[in-house]
Amino acid sequence: MSARRPRRSVVLATLGLLALGSVVLGLSARGSGENGPPVEVTIPPGASFNSVVDTLLKRGILSGGRSFRLVARLTGADRQIRWGRYELVPGSPRSEILEALTSGRVMAFGMTIPEGFTIADMVSRVAETVDLPTETVRARLADPAAHEGWAVPGPGLEGYLFPDTYLFARGVSLDVVIDAMVKRYRSVWTDPRNTRLEELGMSENELMTLASIIQAEAAQVAEMPTISAVYHNRLRLGYRLEADPTVLYALGGHRERLLYAAMDSVADHPYNTYTQRGLPPGPIAAPGEAAIQAALYPADVSFLYFVARPGGSHIFTNSLAEHNQAREVARRERDAAANP
Repeated sequence: MSARRPRRSVVLATLGLLALGSVVLGLSARGSGENGPPVEVTIPPGASFNSVVDTLLKRGILSGGRSFRLVARLTGADRQIRWGRYELVPGSPRSEILEALTSGRVMAFGMTIPEGFTIADMVSRVAETVDLPTETVRARLADPAAHEGWAVPGPGLEGYLFPDTYLFARGVSLDVVIDAMVKRYRSVWTDPRNTRLEELGMSENELMTLASIIQAEAAQVAEMPTISAVYHNRLRLGYRLEADPTVLYALGGHRERLLYAAMDSVADHPYNTYTQRGLPPGPIAAPGEAAIQAALYPADVSFLYFVARPGGSHIFTNSLAEHNQAREVARRERDAAANP
């Protein structure tokens, strides 16, 4: 009995070395004969390892599946494949293919949300990213109670889905997208800004509402602190804000209705700052960081009015009489621009 044990140990060791050699050779071997252009491969959720290998064979990533299966099973990689859309290069070493599939190195797509976008503006871009119907996404994002699940002031998520460019895998869950946008929003609130908010005596909701109006009004970032000062001054004196963007929001964002239709339909709307004093109940769009900074730090000026000029800049004034004169100047400039 004792004489046979070393012989068995030698056999087992030899088999182990052969298996290890197979793994090493399998990892270093290339998936198919020649390198080719990248190929998009989609691994659906719950796909079996055999179906994954079949997909790789059909798409030309692998030329033979037996050694690939052996390597994956010996290394445990067959139980670690992650679903998603991948970009794989035919002819790559099997180790690289396995590493991509097990690490979840999926294709990333950019989703850009510009500053000043409303939730209504965002819906189609988010829906494309998460591969859901627009109505499904709209119902989630526009839910008036949605803020309760994401620890933002509300009402709803309007103004709190931060405008930026995000990278997501196509088909990522809607919750992941919302979470990323809310976290990006939260990152703006540094300690100095929170301290400044307390100094102003404003709530986060009020500040973000004001920032969203500033974002909607300003065509030039340099004017944001001055526009902010106008609204801070009007709030301090108890004047109505009389901000056109808030009425547009109440009307559903249709500028032609503001220009040509009677505003009686939204006379009592809480977002109509021509009839309601103070700030609206919540943001009217997603302000960027510059608008938030301007809302926190208004310019030290006494202006109470401003009127837009054709190029996007504004004329700022202190009195209603000056404002009316500025409106006439802006009208003449628009006429001149329309009839050169």
